[in-house]
Amino acid sequence: MIKVIIADDVQILRTGLKAVLSQYDDIKVVGEACNGREAYELAVRLKPDVVLMDMRMPDSDGGYGTRQIKDKVNGVKVLVLTTFDDKETVHRAVASGADGYILKEMDNSQIINSIRAVAGGINVFCNNIFQSIKTETVIKQSPQDFDLTEREREFLRLICDGCDNREIAQKMFLAEGTVRNSISRLLEKLNLKDRTQLAVFAIKNNII
Repeated sequence: MIKVIIADDVQILRTGLKAVLSQYDDIKVVGEACNGREAYELAVRLKPDVVLMDMRMPDSDGGYGTRQIKDKVNGVKVLVLTTFDDKETVHRAVASGADGYILKEMDNSQIINSIRAVAGGINVFCNNIFQSIKTETVIKQSPQDFDLTEREREFLRLICDGCDNREIAQKMFLAEGTVRNSISRLLEKLNLKDRTQLAVFAIKNNII
């Protein structure tokens, strides 16, 4: 059973989305929030598998909620579900640690499949969002110049698998602070901005 929290400031949308999700036996809505802070507080208390997060909400937005959840609640995936696909909003979501980014205009079946994928550890970005991220991932080195260590390749593999810092630390038997610092150094080494660009970089260059 995939436990889901819906975070959106429009109540009628939350109600409609909950009605759609309730039709599926493997998904259960365990909470609703009207802003990012409420989403974070519910995530702490209810330990969902996935938080469906709108980005633009009053008081505390989806970027705040995503960042708090990813930093402080172990194992919870955040799937952004919003109407906005502008670069600023996308970058804020990705930089906050979102595990996926999809648009409300998508079919119900696509939203359901995205929830299942993110719950299973697969990062999900709808095509135009992925292409936007991919286009802006500037790679200045040639493949032979990457000079990646085995540990750095393992970081890339686990990031592509959708693991957060805590999960990487557990799998590699490292301190979470060590993982955080190592990924920061890897970003600097490859001249990239965030984890999503690392994943795109690794896939595009057949590093994993």
